[in-house]
Amino acid sequence: MSTKQAEIFETTFEIPQKVKVSLNKHMLLIEGPLGKVYKNFKKIPVELSVSDGKVSIKAINSRKKYYAIANTALSLIRNLCDGVINGYTIKMKIVYAHFPITVKTKDKQVLVENFQGERAPRVAKIHGATKVASKGDDITVTGPVLNDVTQTAAEIEAVTKVKNKDHRVFLDGVYQYHKTKGIEK
Repeated sequence: MSTKQAEIFETTFEIPQKVKVSLNKHMLLIEGPLGKVYKNFKKIPVELSVSDGKVSIKAINSRKKYYAIANTALSLIRNLCDGVINGYTIKMKIVYAHFPITVKTKDKQVLVENFQGERAPRVAKIHGATKVASKGDDITVTGPVLNDVTQTAAEIEAVTKVKNKDHRVFLDGVYQYHKTKGIEK
């Protein structure tokens, strides 16, 4: 083993032209055509700096683990910049055999009513600035933050999971069938 200090990983990300990025301590603010997005990097062990249209990400140690964390932070920032320019869309399909399922949005919740004939609606949370639109048997989940859009879609799918029955026979539920970059109508 060498006593020589290994190089600490550092990378830069070029900010797209339509996007403004500012850093206040650990809080990164990204503004674009689709709105503002905040990301807190307090619990992510990287050193961030914003200057001259670039975001610089530096690992705090030379170990492989911190190299991976710095690349994850880079990926998060890249996805946030893409999101405020284009946004993200997930399309979901309502599937039922006997009881017609209805999906409604109320405040920051998605209500799945009449799932397998249940009287009480099943409730999923809408994360962040995500929008959920229901039209017929299709649900469209859109928003500028990839994590919020995918988490909202996952919760809608999870809330309609069939329990205490054979899931090969009882196929009712809401299933994701299309995921794309860009906001679709």
